[in-house]
Amino acid sequence: MSDTSKAAAPGARILVVDDDADMLRLLSLRLAAAGYQVTAVTSAESALTQLEIEHPRLVLSDVRLPGRDGLQLFDEIRKRHPTLPVILLTAHGTIPDAVEATSRGVFTYLTKPYDARELLDKIGQALALGAPAATPAAGGDESWRAEIVSRSSRMAEVLAEARMVAKSDASVLLRGDSGTGKEVLARAIHKASDRARKPFVAVNCGAIPEALLESELFGHVKGAFTDAHANHKGLFQQADGGTLMLDEIGDMPPALQVKLLRVLQERAVRPVGATQAIAVDVRIISATHRDLEAAMAAAQFREDLYYRLNVVTLTLPPLSARREDIPLLANHFLQRLAGKYGKRLSGFAPEALKALTTSPWPGNIRQLYNVVEQVCALSSSPLIPLALVQRALRVPSVEVLTYAEAKQRFERDYLVGLLKLTDGNVADAARLADRNRTEFYRLLQKHELTPGHFKNEGVAGPSDAVADERQG
Repeated sequence: MSDTSKAAAPGARILVVDDDADMLRLLSLRLAAAGYQVTAVTSAESALTQLEIEHPRLVLSDVRLPGRDGLQLFDEIRKRHPTLPVILLTAHGTIPDAVEATSRGVFTYLTKPYDARELLDKIGQALALGAPAATPAAGGDESWRAEIVSRSSRMAEVLAEARMVAKSDASVLLRGDSGTGKEVLARAIHKASDRARKPFVAVNCGAIPEALLESELFGHVKGAFTDAHANHKGLFQQADGGTLMLDEIGDMPPALQVKLLRVLQERAVRPVGATQAIAVDVRIISATHRDLEAAMAAAQFREDLYYRLNVVTLTLPPLSARREDIPLLANHFLQRLAGKYGKRLSGFAPEALKALTTSPWPGNIRQLYNVVEQVCALSSSPLIPLALVQRALRVPSVEVLTYAEAKQRFERDYLVGLLKLTDGNVADAARLADRNRTEFYRLLQKHELTPGHFKNEGVAGPSDAVADERQG
């Protein structure tokens, strides 16, 4: 049996409207065979009456009907049930009307004689846009993953592995693009573990200046350095008995990688300025969007630390690989944000949800949240229209970067500016940056910048090439 012959939402009820008895019988048999529940009626009036009795998940209607036609039926459905998807069946003579109807919100139209496979595909797509999340198995405690909104098979596989590994104390490395929800998954693993009653602490290794990161992680004692006015418990001690998430572990400076490895081996931390180590019991979950294998090959990440952290790897798929989750996430965010903006919002129009589902989402879940927040803030009606979603998707927004990525970009641009200003003289650049030469060379190495390239003519980047053309 092909995939298209199986119901996308088994048991979903479909209201079928056609005044041709043979066509109505054929459609009903085909949909029932695919696993759907079917209610069949012969007129728009009967369809509207049936909608008052039961609420189907989709309406499939012929355009040409006695009395009120399929287009008028759609208009009435839109008024009464704005989020209910409608698919129209049309003869060639009414194609222009059907095309116009899609611009008004009809999910799609199919021409007669219709292709059975295409019909089932379109029905599956329409149902996927408004389908509820899969309910947990009876008796199963799913509270550990309550923050993760998903029904996709890709995420189901990841969550199944996450739940298994949660019961062990093995270190976990979470991989995935920025914005895919690595911290949310880390929290879920913590909640499913035997450490759930103890603290969960997360730190972004790329967001804290190198000079402060050691103190943040391991703590310090009073007088350890100029601003150390009191003893300070590091994040390892704060997470004692629980879970510590080291986000963007690939951005950790090499010197600290050595100290972190020692802590993991000895299960003890030595605060900055202390003479004795303090035992800690912490489960480590680390996360990165970087290619750590490439970083190891470039001597930017320690191999021994990598294998210590990478006992189990879980990879979060990008949002584009779990599109069936987009309607769920969009509506979840909408309900959450409606309270923030003090608005009563009922959901997205079907065509608006379709636009969200088919967008590329390079910024993943974080970008989707930003788009939903924008339409929520601007919406003047309970139902979010297509035009507002298109506007939010079309308007160039701030590039979706994590704090760590933005910091990395600023740091590199700052170094490039200094080297251009000093014609690649490291001593002068380091003096302007108020850093010693050794530290400055380390920063240049981190960003793969060669001082010699900045002498005289400077870096031949795109902007320089444009300037040269103008001067020439």
